Amino acid sequence: MAEKPSNNEYWAANIRLVTICLVIWALVSFGFAILLRPLLSGIAVGGADLGFWFAQQGSILVFLVLIFFYAWRMNSLDKQFGVDEE
Repeated sequence: MAEKPSNNEYWAANIRLVTICLVIWALVSFGFAILLRPLLSGIAVGGADLGFWFAQQGSILVFLVLIFFYAWRMNSLDKQFGVDEE
């Protein structure tokens, strides 16, 4: 008989996923848009430099991708740990 995974394993996987999403969020919004902007200023994207693009457009697009990724991954985690909505 297969043993059911514990709640601690589920929450550890959940916290790991949230941490990954927050690190990506911080890297894109703070790292690329603010700290690395001088390094990215020579690369043109749509008529503006890449640092400005990340600050204005890229971070929003990355945030939208993160939202959908988090929802998709949480649904699969819920199924894996047997706490999904049936």
